[in-house]
Amino acid sequence: MGLLTLGSPLSWDETYPHIDYIKKHGIAQFIMLYHRLKGRQGDQLKWGDEIEYTIIKYDHEAKKVRVSNRAEELLNRLRAEEEVNAMVGTENRFLWRPEFAAYMVEGTPGVPYGGLMACFNVVESNMIRRRAEIVRLLKKDESVLSISFPSLGAPDFTVPKSVVTPEDPDGAGRSIFFPDDAIFGGHPRFKNLVKNIRGRRGEKVCINVPVFKDTNTPFPFLDKLPVPDVDAERNAKPDHIYMDHMGFGMGCCCLQVTFQAVNVEEARWLYDQLTPITPILLALSASTPIFKSYLADVDSRWDIISASVDDRTAEERGFVPLDKNKFVLNKSRYDSTDCYIYPCSVGYNDIPLEFDKKIYQQLREGDIDEPLAKHIAHMFIRDPLQVYRERLEQDDSKSTEHFETIQSSNWMNMRFKPPPPDASEIGWRVEFRPTEVQLTDFENAAYCCFVVLLTRVIVSFRLTFLLPISKVTENMKRAQKRDAVLNGKFFFRRGLANCDTPPDMKKTANCKTPDNNDVVEMAIAEIINGDGHEFPGLVPLIRQFLDSADVDVDTRCTISQYLNFIQKRASGEIQTLAHWMREFVHNHSEYKQDSYVNDRIIYDLCKSMDDISKGISHCEKLLGCFRSKTEQLIPSAVRRAEESLIVGKALRKASAASKPSTNNTS
Repeated sequence: MGLLTLGSPLSWDETYPHIDYIKKHGIAQFIMLYHRLKGRQGDQLKWGDEIEYTIIKYDHEAKKVRVSNRAEELLNRLRAEEEVNAMVGTENRFLWRPEFAAYMVEGTPGVPYGGLMACFNVVESNMIRRRAEIVRLLKKDESVLSISFPSLGAPDFTVPKSVVTPEDPDGAGRSIFFPDDAIFGGHPRFKNLVKNIRGRRGEKVCINVPVFKDTNTPFPFLDKLPVPDVDAERNAKPDHIYMDHMGFGMGCCCLQVTFQAVNVEEARWLYDQLTPITPILLALSASTPIFKSYLADVDSRWDIISASVDDRTAEERGFVPLDKNKFVLNKSRYDSTDCYIYPCSVGYNDIPLEFDKKIYQQLREGDIDEPLAKHIAHMFIRDPLQVYRERLEQDDSKSTEHFETIQSSNWMNMRFKPPPPDASEIGWRVEFRPTEVQLTDFENAAYCCFVVLLTRVIVSFRLTFLLPISKVTENMKRAQKRDAVLNGKFFFRRGLANCDTPPDMKKTANCKTPDNNDVVEMAIAEIINGDGHEFPGLVPLIRQFLDSADVDVDTRCTISQYLNFIQKRASGEIQTLAHWMREFVHNHSEYKQDSYVNDRIIYDLCKSMDDISKGISHCEKLLGCFRSKTEQLIPSAVRRAEESLIVGKALRKASAASKPSTNNTS
């Protein structure tokens, strides 16, 4: 979603003269915030998910389905209820926010989930009720699906019908496929981002996705252009699906999880340890095999989003010598992270970082340690894309908007999130970003709970999953390949490794020196379930953690269902949504083995997915036979029991810490 400041957005030409000023003050804001809050301690685990939904409308007579551009209308009604609740002091069950497209809405829990184990049993229920909150506002023949719509950019894919205007000099995207009317119009951020990415780049974005070559796919496959277009004629590749607009990436839906750490040290530690996990979850959650009504030879949207917001100039992409720009940049601003940020992880940073020496020097003079200074300075090689005229002048001691305008538009697989300057209840957080959104609430809850439980395993067992950061980049590429969960091999730690003491940024001697022999190639099933030799598997580690925790019966049952599901999807016993969608298309009577997925197939596909997501029908190939025992509320007796255990453990820990040491250190 990003920063939703209100104001008058500047065009790229208007933004350009202020870039150095914004960066300098953004860094100053971060330095002040960091030192004011770096000593913050004792925050409890709080976490929440973000799910993006697509609103669709069926034409049952014509056997067609389109996206419905009613997000603004629906959000106005949903958020009006939020405001009423705030006025009367009632807790919101859900929060609703705009997303990039006019057919998308984003929903989150009204308040974060807490650290009680029983919280894992209310996640799915919250998602079910959240979805129902939208459904009750829909019109006849409308529905809502947590999917990326497979016909974005195909002719006439919106309701009401929109017209592309590639020749309009005032148009946002000037796409030959994706109309400006499909961009959310209720906030200036979204259209202005499209304009400024195109303005900074100097041309439209260019997205080429390899087409799936079936028996009757034309050779070479040449994508059909609705109108002549100079950019398309120059950039469209043979045997690729060509797209030219931010909407093809940001118009896809996603699932993200943000969780609060106990302090800044733990947040940085978790950021690093979860980074190697991100490609594994990307492959495991693959759900996007169709683009612009064509089967692609990839199963995920990650590189498509990366290209859709790639604002690098020709100089920065290395096509022409540097002149006006400072760096050749190897990646889009939406891609995998290039560095770890915890001090004892730096030995695994084997990708040379581009960063502005002046910005880095400003950070170091501001007493920001080297690993974090390099991370921030590397982020700040990107220019601000969203600047508001009224917000240029800020009090750096009270605001972080200049910092956030760059931080929130560096869309990496992980994000390290400082607390807001004015929100005492929110601590240091980490956002896990690569997971593809799933069709059902059961699946989305399973992935969210899996990631959060994994953070508890990492902290409790002090595990390290570090591998050279270049291997993470390679894994992200491998994770998007067709059926990567079944056929792919991924770099991963050979066996378990840990640090002997809790994370302490002043102590790095306890962390193991990088060794190439520690890294091997493993299948997803081996990473999740264990290889039978050296690596026990992520799910068995979570089960081991749960065995030592106090978990009520219903919660343990629900978590077990989620973990069993994850294990079977990793082993291939249960299909990914991407695999299931391909199989559905291939088995459809109207599919001609030519890679094209026509209106009738898309209609039948969406109807089937709709029935599955609503529980009208059950698909064992996709979901197995799992059922959770999710509940709306944590029973008061369970809450009291868990809270008393937490308090007891804290008192015992404090008592042990207060006892004099028996070690003779003289």
